[in-house]
Amino acid sequence: VFTYLDAFHADKAFVAEMKAHYRRGGLGDRQCKNALETCLQELLAPIRERRATYIQDKGMLLTLLRRGSERAHELTQRTLHEVKRGLGLPVLF
Repeated sequence: VFTYLDAFHADKAFVAEMKAHYRRGGLGDRQCKNALETCLQELLAPIRERRATYIQDKGMLLTLLRRGSERAHELTQRTLHEVKRGLGLPVLF
């Protein structure tokens, strides 16, 4: 739990105090997990809000997916070109 709190919680001093309290005793696993859940819910809230917006507008969602797919295709083609060139293979595109 503390590994995730270290990674995701914005207030590092709060996490350090939780660790110290846990080591001293008096702070249980459930309280630590609750703190992690709150932290993750806050972290995910803006992502969920954007997702809800995109789900409501199917046209915008499809446009975003299409653009992402096109960018990924372009990047893969460039990477493949570089790999083939590096290996001395013929580049056919």
